[in-house]
Amino acid sequence: MLITGAANGLGRCMARHADQAGYRVGVLDIDAEAAAQVAGKLRTAVALEADVRDPTAVSAALDAFGEAPSALINNAGILRTGPLIDHPVDDFRLVIDINLTSVFIVGQLAAQRMREAGGGVIVNVASINGMHPSLNSGAYAAAKAGVIGLTQNMAVEWGAFGIRANAIAPGFIDAGMAAPFYQDPTVRQRRGGAVPLKRLGTDDEVAQCALFLASDAASYISGQNIAIDGGVIQSVLAQLPRD
Repeated sequence: MLITGAANGLGRCMARHADQAGYRVGVLDIDAEAAAQVAGKLRTAVALEADVRDPTAVSAALDAFGEAPSALINNAGILRTGPLIDHPVDDFRLVIDINLTSVFIVGQLAAQRMREAGGGVIVNVASINGMHPSLNSGAYAAAKAGVIGLTQNMAVEWGAFGIRANAIAPGFIDAGMAAPFYQDPTVRQRRGGAVPLKRLGTDDEVAQCALFLASDAASYISGQNIAIDGGVIQSVLAQLPRD
């Protein structure tokens, strides 16, 4: 299994779960030192350095992995916040490149190898922001909406090659890029209290869903986007007053 952005946050947790599930894990990250540290703590793993925006670097990393990955988790991502009315174009492009274009680049290169091997699985990490954008999220919501659409396109076009593609859409998760945000107890209480399950999600819960979709237990699931959000995107009306 190849996991992008696997040196930190959700990707690191996914790598641990993949290792426990018996996968040989490719820990791919632009930070070679951090990738090596993560890989060194796993039973069967290899650290791979690549900028996911660079097809040449990604292709070299896949070659270094040594075999067609049976599964790919496209997890690499960044966030640049701010109101759209004066959001810097460079920030917008950067988020689109890393959060969306890289999903196409890594997905395409991995799928070409999967096709030759007879099939595989792709899990793309989207976000509930790609379904219901939040304020001041810059290009993040647009990029994650694009990931959902691209995932559907992958499923439709690559199913004939034995490749399944699905997306996951984490919600309020106390991990990864959101972890510093939830250090504020007021934010934790307000956000967690707005979730029907009355708590924030965990990185383990996101990883477990990704590993399920990559497994044979999900062998007839393709083209789907699974929200991992405790029901929050279904709770809009529940947040509004009613006579």
